[in-house]
Amino acid sequence: MALAPASSGGESVIAEVEMNAGADQGGATVRVTVVQASSVFYDTPATLDKVEKLIAEAAGYGSQLVLFPEVFIGGYPHGSTFGLVVGNRTAKGKEDFRKYRAAAIDVPGPEVSQLAALAGKYKVFLVIGVVERAGYTLYNTVLTFDPLGKYLGKHRKLMPTALERVFWGFGDGSIIPVYDTPIGKIGALICWENRMPLLRTAMYAKGVEIYCAPTVDCMTSWQASMTHIALEGGCFVLSAVPFTRRKNYPPPPEYTFGGLEEEPSPESVVCSGGSVIISPSGTVLAGPNYEGEALLTADLDLGEIVRAKFDFDVVGHYSRPEVLSLVVKTDPKPAVSFTSDDEQSFAGKRDDVLKKT
Repeated sequence: MALAPASSGGESVIAEVEMNAGADQGGATVRVTVVQASSVFYDTPATLDKVEKLIAEAAGYGSQLVLFPEVFIGGYPHGSTFGLVVGNRTAKGKEDFRKYRAAAIDVPGPEVSQLAALAGKYKVFLVIGVVERAGYTLYNTVLTFDPLGKYLGKHRKLMPTALERVFWGFGDGSIIPVYDTPIGKIGALICWENRMPLLRTAMYAKGVEIYCAPTVDCMTSWQASMTHIALEGGCFVLSAVPFTRRKNYPPPPEYTFGGLEEEPSPESVVCSGGSVIISPSGTVLAGPNYEGEALLTADLDLGEIVRAKFDFDVVGHYSRPEVLSLVVKTDPKPAVSFTSDDEQSFAGKRDDVLKKT
């Protein structure tokens, strides 16, 4: 059903809202919103402005949690080859990477503080994909914030897909968090790492109840994966997918789409959405939407999690640990580590010497 905002302080950024009217209002319910929209490529300040408008609109509907798509801040480089062929890299490709890195954000950093302030201002849990800049390596990362304006932490995509492995680093087992919050246990995996059975099992073992799956996979087959995860994990699944057109990227020759016979027209759809909210019973509560930018909102009946687990608790009564078990290595994997404070201090002094020479 349609739902009017709590306050009408201005024109709606995105008009469409889908609501689930079937939640048990006698039990604990949580209202959530999934954002389906495009970021402003190469323009992080403008993207952050858009983030605030979208959060404000979702908060106007009474949403307690707002999920944004994969790498919404920084953008997904659809069509970009970064000038790569086996054995060679082009000068333009290197410049493309420089511009892409410039649009990324440091974690922690000023943009993280700004996002935390937005979560606090609109009193929502905020889960949002970003391109994280760590030195000269970029990561596909999800950040989570609480309604008090506190940054809770991050998850880095464990396994970038295909050519993503060239421009994004790999996450590790030290940052696969599930946050225990007043509205339920919230966690996130990104795009095709949701297809990794062992990684999903780690999330289930941490008790995830509101499973966030930001992605750029707009294929209809994605819906089958989301439904399966909801049934398998006995959890609510929220998947945010961007809706982008060619005009959301810089025009050629600044930005070109590789692998195509001709340059797409400005109105050509690059990513067609497909955002969805699914219950632990496999019921679709909102979406999938392939029509354009949208906000999808649903009420989650948390009692449904318990009812689903009665049938199938994948890491509980339905597990067979004497036959099958999983070990998750949660220690961080830095490229360089120091075994003592003395060595760290020496390294710092050596850096100071090098700066003076």
